Amino acid sequence: MLETLAIVIRVEGREAVVESTQGGGCGNCDSENGCGSSKLSQLFCREPRRFRVRNDANAQEGTMVQVTVAEGLLLRSALLMYGLPLVLLLAGALLGAQWASAASRDVYSILGGLAGLISGFVFAKVMTLRNGLLSVALPVISPAARGHKIY
Repeated sequence: MLETLAIVIRVEGREAVVESTQGGGCGNCDSENGCGSSKLSQLFCREPRRFRVRNDANAQEGTMVQVTVAEGLLLRSALLMYGLPLVLLLAGALLGAQWASAASRDVYSILGGLAGLISGFVFAKVMTLRNGLLSVALPVISPAARGHKIY
């Protein structure tokens, strides 16, 4: 399970907007063996990182909480949102090239690839909405991890 500490900025119904208190990456940025990626993210991300999360713990504003993401959720989401359109792009390009004559093979391959890519994004969106994956993919404030009030 992926976890990070955050402060609840505001509560909006069953969701909360939290601000991450930890830097990005693995947490080894201060050690000599760390890669220093948090320094790079500080260079490009001047604003604090804020996220919308499910507030199952009923945390209040100003509370330090632990935000968790289910194991494997990032991989499944990435495969659905990136892998499926990529596979359909390649399949569309191959089918377009098969159906065309030798003179217009490139044009049909490009059109087939575009059709596959667009249908992949549409199919991923439909699957996400139909299966309610958007609500499942939302990080959650751990009920057992409610912390102390900061402000």
